[in-house]
Amino acid sequence: MSIDSWIEAHARFTPDKAAIRFASGDLTYAQLADAIGGAAHWLARTQGIGRGDRVAFLGTNAPDMLVLLFAAARLGAILVPLNWRLAPPELAHAVRDSGAALLVHQPAFAATVAEMAGLGAAPRVHVSDARSGGLATLLAGGAGLSAEEGEGGAEDPLLIVYTSGTTGRPKGAVLSQRAISANALNALHMHDMTSRDLVLTVLPMFHVGGLNIQTTPALYAGATVLLHERFHPESCLEAIAGERPDLTVLVPATLSALIAHPRWSDADLSSLRAIATGSSDVPRHLMQAFCERGVPVIQIYGSTETGPVAIYQRVQDAAEEFGAIGRPGLHTEARITRDGEPAGVGEIGEIELRGTNITEGYWNRPEARTESFRTGGWFRTGDLGSIDARGVFWFRDRLKNVIISGGENIYPAELERVLGELAQVAEAAVVGVKDPQWGECPVAVVVARAPQERDARAVLEGFNGRLARYKHPKSVVFVEELPRNALGKVRLDRVRNMAEDALASGTETKKA
Repeated sequence: MSIDSWIEAHARFTPDKAAIRFASGDLTYAQLADAIGGAAHWLARTQGIGRGDRVAFLGTNAPDMLVLLFAAARLGAILVPLNWRLAPPELAHAVRDSGAALLVHQPAFAATVAEMAGLGAAPRVHVSDARSGGLATLLAGGAGLSAEEGEGGAEDPLLIVYTSGTTGRPKGAVLSQRAISANALNALHMHDMTSRDLVLTVLPMFHVGGLNIQTTPALYAGATVLLHERFHPESCLEAIAGERPDLTVLVPATLSALIAHPRWSDADLSSLRAIATGSSDVPRHLMQAFCERGVPVIQIYGSTETGPVAIYQRVQDAAEEFGAIGRPGLHTEARITRDGEPAGVGEIGEIELRGTNITEGYWNRPEARTESFRTGGWFRTGDLGSIDARGVFWFRDRLKNVIISGGENIYPAELERVLGELAQVAEAAVVGVKDPQWGECPVAVVVARAPQERDARAVLEGFNGRLARYKHPKSVVFVEELPRNALGKVRLDRVRNMAEDALASGTETKKA
């Protein structure tokens, strides 16, 4: 069965229940089922989309993307969600690489699409305006393609999601319908999610974090998704107080934005059973701020290639295991390896994952699958972690971020945790910079809370007694802001360039 059967089933049991609540109005499960059937008919009969064909979507969060996802599932086609924050050449690469035959986009992106066409990315185009109801309104009352007529199945690829591209050119991770289903079951277990829940989605659905941590699992469960076009601190706080959702997902950048908002101190957060968060190493002070307001914060670990729900915490474990990433999910195996061999308790090694939620590979990149998987189907995450005596996993750092200084391994995330505890530091990243004596040395790139707090010596002294001397940053570089990608992850390649440029010019830096 294809995953559009989820919506068909809920339309039978609870036809009048809101599946999606959006600015343009609610879509009940019956209406969503009709929209999916209409979209599947339109794709197949009008646009010539069949099994294995790719359909790209460019737009902010809207019901259209979910309608297209389930319609593609019915046909056995593949959806390619595009990151609307990328530049036209980056978007053109994704469209060309995926071979998308159709691009559905919102009116606001017409100029971007025209520029993409000039770069050789020119599939058939359809404009759909989410503010006036989008595809659901356009296709209402028209012919539909029923579930029985669909050719899609569990083994069919459903999503090509291009990785965030913090380094190098993004590649498209392929997720099958079976992987999306396994991810949903992991997510239901993580959140104790049921049909009674109201889930607030503010993260962009072009990424698996916004799409698959809570949104598609909520539709699997028959819950209601409160969908925001994009994240705004004010509207997010208003929705939590007024609509009273049970669950939401926030990344460090959005957690920080809510905490910094003027209404934070008196915001009503009482409806939230939990906030899920992830993105490698989440600063503990951000999680603590919500915990102090009575809202548990549960961590999830995963990536585009894992659906992403792979390792996670549950509410009952969050306080005792504060700072951990949790345990392997219901449908996922996890292990820590050193040079391909299992690591011992407390030893730092690479996190490897195996399960039905994991990608089957990368679009047009068979060699990338060989690089990313070990014998036996173990996916190499490129992240370093450890397991404690209770079987709880802890994130340590990105494997490629490790700084080898004088033959010693230094993990930037360890230094960044110290920086996050310093009162004068708003945010920071640590990168390795070449050094003629030591090979590499750690450099702290810091955003100060105020201009008068740009005191490199004070930052360096903050490490005294906290970490071994050889781990201390050798320099501090102050910047106005850290470069980030669309999900708020720090672009370490750019941070490294900033550090190297500052060190070369001698600006805003203080040697230890």
